[in-house]
Amino acid sequence: MAGKVNLDIQTILDKEFNVDFKGYNASEVDAFLDLVMEDYQTYQEITTELNQKISELERTNASLRAKLIEEEGKTRALEANPTPAQQGAANVDLLKRISRLESQVFGAQQDKQGKE
Repeated sequence: MAGKVNLDIQTILDKEFNVDFKGYNASEVDAFLDLVMEDYQTYQEITTELNQKISELERTNASLRAKLIEEEGKTRALEANPTPAQQGAANVDLLKRISRLESQVFGAQQDKQGKE
């Protein structure tokens, strides 16, 4: 940041102007430069704060990207090689669905036979 800026607070504060016969009023110049220094100080504080936030967010972003990559890898590994428990759970779900369908189909057939 320092390489891009021509002035800093101390340079503005230490600046002395040559006084000519028809020169500017020194107190007006000083008052104006005081305002410039205040704004410049505020600018530097905001820039420093924002750079710190950027650094923090970049660290957080890098951490979250690493976690995302890790989780994507785990997901791919699980999808490619399901565990026996996962296969068993899928089988149990299928058996439950088949059982419900059978009870609906055969239950409906038994109700018809009972009415006849």
